[in-house]
Amino acid sequence: MDFSRLTGIAALGFAVTIVLANAIMVPAGLPLTGAEIGEVNAFFGTEGDIVAIASALTPSAWLLATLFGAGAVSALRRFERGRGEAWSLFGFTGLALQNATFAAVIATRLALTSTAARDSATAGGLWVLHDALFTLNGTFLAVALIGLSVAGLRAGLIRPWHGTLGLASAALLFGSATLTPLVIDHTGPLGLLGLAGWLMWVAWIIAYGITLIRLNPASLSHEVS
Repeated sequence: MDFSRLTGIAALGFAVTIVLANAIMVPAGLPLTGAEIGEVNAFFGTEGDIVAIASALTPSAWLLATLFGAGAVSALRRFERGRGEAWSLFGFTGLALQNATFAAVIATRLALTSTAARDSATAGGLWVLHDALFTLNGTFLAVALIGLSVAGLRAGLIRPWHGTLGLASAALLFGSATLTPLVIDHTGPLGLLGLAGWLMWVAWIIAYGITLIRLNPASLSHEVS
């Protein structure tokens, strides 16, 4: 199978995996960012199996995200080298950092399933750490969105609406990350910034995956201004 097609399929697989993980956790009652510790203890103390099932999906998600990033960089680097640019590498770095940060988020959730029922104080500290990591991860998603959107637009790989979607998502996620202290201290509308940005991120990566699947390498512009 062509490498570009494979990495496009990986992008779609990544999107399906993260949506599925959330479809398991959210209906089960996953507390919102900034939730009270009583709600956190009630969920993680009784829903350990749900957390474990959803967490089991995430290693595949990280592998697929990395493969997608490699495909995007492969498609874009010939154009960028001729212009002395590295936007795609900037974006790939964001993907790598979001993988690492979300690994810490998942590890914290698993730790909560072991501590919530018997040590409320420790669980409270873990939950604050979880919320901070979860919200700050918007920074790295924004880096991925900016880098791969700008690179894709400049190479003619993606359409203007797709690039605009990525940059708008990046703005929302970066805004949420910047407001992390307020987001984790107060449940409310500020949390919707990150949610809206995340939904746009999923749509963006699906569109990028379809683009890579359909890619004809000869269609990329290689002109250097």
